Amino acid sequence: MHTISIFRKSVAEFIGTFMLVFFGCGTVHTATLFGAQVGLWQIAIIWGLVIAFAIFITGAVSGGHLNPAMTLAFAVHRQLPINEIIPYWVGQFSGAFCAAALLFVLFQPNLKVFEESRGIVRGQPASVVTARCYGEYYSSPESVPINTNNPEAWQTAWQKQSQLVPQFLAFLAEFFGTAVLALVVFALIDHRNSARPAAHLVPLFIGLTISMLISIIAPLTQAGFNPARDFAPRLFAFIAGWGETAIPGPNGHGFWLVYIVAPCCGSVVGGALYDLAIRPALPENK
Repeated sequence: MHTISIFRKSVAEFIGTFMLVFFGCGTVHTATLFGAQVGLWQIAIIWGLVIAFAIFITGAVSGGHLNPAMTLAFAVHRQLPINEIIPYWVGQFSGAFCAAALLFVLFQPNLKVFEESRGIVRGQPASVVTARCYGEYYSSPESVPINTNNPEAWQTAWQKQSQLVPQFLAFLAEFFGTAVLALVVFALIDHRNSARPAAHLVPLFIGLTISMLISIIAPLTQAGFNPARDFAPRLFAFIAGWGETAIPGPNGHGFWLVYIVAPCCGSVVGGALYDLAIRPALPENK
């Protein structure tokens, strides 16, 4: 029987999560700096496609989790060995961090010009406009126009907009989105589910699920559903000059509740919902 080492699985998670963040956050860079995408759906579908392709590449080695919250759900509900959780997380967080670093190298000149043209000082509150290329915020900075030459006016407008998404609503949005993701993933990989698509189409359906969720929740929280996707790029932004605008950010120290705790809780609850409400009705494998 062919056995895949935990090191190989960790490397696969590194590669897959690197792809996810590079192309996903890359679209946020191009949308912010160049207006390259027209409408939320274009960003959402790119996120969905890169997730599908990343799972196609890594799924046969590591299962293509690409998300610490999903790794936790598989450990709780699908007997992923406990000793594999940390190596999976290391691969995921380090892959996301390296992708953020490469994006910064590629786009730093454009980030600088963008900020200077709008009077934005990196590390000051209004620099959340560019910091959101890496970490996530609620309400999404995209909810407020970014083509202003008055950072103070922008900050006031964004703070007013943020009141529409208090922390408990942001937590609920991230919790619910990740629960739906886990529910769908568990249904798609369950061999007892006769309605599931062919195995080679499963990554595409997972990606489309992400695209649908982003289309609804991104205006509220930027739609993270993945602690590695948020925290690793956020940490890089903190190091790269955004400072307190990145960590803890204008939302305060509650960012870890919304973008780390909520997805982890949501994935476990979504997996439990499938196992308790759907799977018992399916025929046993013969």
